[in-house]
Amino acid sequence: MNWNSHEFIWLDWVIIVVGIVAVGWAVWRSVQKDKKSQDGANSEDYLFGKGEPWYIIGAAIFAANIGSEHLVGLAGTGAKSGVGMAHWEMQGWMILLLGWLFVPFYQLMNNKMGKIITMPDFLKYRYTPKTGSWLSIITLIAYVLTKVSVTAFTGGIFMESLLGIPFWYGAIGLILLTGVFTVLGGMKGVMTLSAIQTPILIIGSFMVLFLGLSALGNGSIGEGWTAMIEFAKTQNVGADGVAYGTNHMFHLQTGDPMYDDYPGFWVFLGASIIGFWYWCTDQHIVQRVLGQQKGEANDVVMARARRGTVAAGYFKLLPVFMFLIPGMIAAALAARPDSGFVLSDPDTAFGSMVKFVLPAGVKGIVTIGFISALVASLAAFFNSCATLFTEDFYKPMYKDKSEATYVMVGRVATMGVVVLGIVWIPVMKSLGSLYDYLQGIQSLLAPAMVAVFALGIFSKKISPKSGEVGMIVGFILGMVRLLTNIFTNSGKDVMTGTFWESTTWFWQTNWLIFEIWLLVFIIVLMIVVSMFTPKPTAQQIDAITFTGDYKELIRKSWNVWDVVASLGVVVLCGLFYWYFW
Repeated sequence: MNWNSHEFIWLDWVIIVVGIVAVGWAVWRSVQKDKKSQDGANSEDYLFGKGEPWYIIGAAIFAANIGSEHLVGLAGTGAKSGVGMAHWEMQGWMILLLGWLFVPFYQLMNNKMGKIITMPDFLKYRYTPKTGSWLSIITLIAYVLTKVSVTAFTGGIFMESLLGIPFWYGAIGLILLTGVFTVLGGMKGVMTLSAIQTPILIIGSFMVLFLGLSALGNGSIGEGWTAMIEFAKTQNVGADGVAYGTNHMFHLQTGDPMYDDYPGFWVFLGASIIGFWYWCTDQHIVQRVLGQQKGEANDVVMARARRGTVAAGYFKLLPVFMFLIPGMIAAALAARPDSGFVLSDPDTAFGSMVKFVLPAGVKGIVTIGFISALVASLAAFFNSCATLFTEDFYKPMYKDKSEATYVMVGRVATMGVVVLGIVWIPVMKSLGSLYDYLQGIQSLLAPAMVAVFALGIFSKKISPKSGEVGMIVGFILGMVRLLTNIFTNSGKDVMTGTFWESTTWFWQTNWLIFEIWLLVFIIVLMIVVSMFTPKPTAQQIDAITFTGDYKELIRKSWNVWDVVASLGVVVLCGLFYWYFW
């Protein structure tokens, strides 16, 4: 047996089949055990699960974030652009805002208004019912544009590059497998699968990292790191013949070819806006925290959920090393004719590295973790789609249906989102590289979310109508920009005609700078609208006001070790920025 084969052998396939069966059995057993502890079927438990330990919450948040866009897109971006895209991954500090600010806030809203099940619940209470409905619509559209379509597309690429399965077989197969898993497992299944796959995913990816560095350094990991950095310094050659390099996060010189994609310090602000929306207000992530608010003391719930977000903050430091840097290693290996490593397409970087550096048998074990990660991430999207549609649209219209009906409606809604996501794939492929596309779409959706949530929490003067106007106008402007991106090749094509020539400021402005100014515009718009519309009611203000008693309750929910652990996340993020400045 050739243990160092660069392809999958029979042992890997046996391990994959046995491993998938074993994981499926473990998830099924966990779900059945959980059902026995319940008094009959309950749509809320299906959608949210029950209270989990803090480390399970952290693993679930991390797993919900890790998908095929990382296995394919982030590694591919590393191979093409180095660490420039790391701004979007080095956001463990942003997750701390979820635990320290939003967890107590959501719990406060639970106490005062009864229950928050979805993010639109908050907006309906703080602003108007239409504001919450618009958020549900926007979120479902976002899942079509950025979640389902991207995961299906990149899952197909990953399966093809790693297992040799034809693209569409891999993409559709992943969706079908996830669909069955979501129907049978619900949120409890997602949580259980997350706990199983997270350690396999982390250990396997770091094996790829270290063995890849060893291969690049002729047996030395340290020399491999040096060789990778030195190769990155020779990349990104400008029109002036200067190599600006891909080994740094900030591209400050206008002559740098990557300046248009990552313009100076604007990139940090733009990434932070997307991060605030994604980590603090997106149903897909926050649902892992909301699911912990069942039948326990508030301080216990807050402590466990917060510690889960702190754990997720540490986990979030890992993807750069798990995926992006292996992509950089792949590019450096491919540039050496004597390495034997071939990289025909940057998007296949990670799958190719798995086959090239991992020994036989280990490939199969690691692949189980990767497939589980893809299923867990996509299942989390499916579950969030079911939650949003059922809780925010169907239940208000049909209040007397059975729990089984609500669950079925959620599944049907998810199928609709999946179909639309697949139809969108051809358009998505025309809008640039995968990870750039993903962040570009999010930059058009995030400003409205950030403005409405931030002002709704931090200001008592913002009127209900202003939230509705801000959400609708921000979304419309973002979608108009998306249409211009489709027609103008993301602003790169030369467009003639009075309309195009008079609106270059709109469709040619750098995507990150456009995102920042769109946020500023929505904030100003909401402030102006608030001056001419009725103020929020006393009940609405009371729901966002922390009383002395509640502040004391929050204080009881944390101790000095929570603070120390949180500061550790911030320090590690800072050290990464310092090294790759």
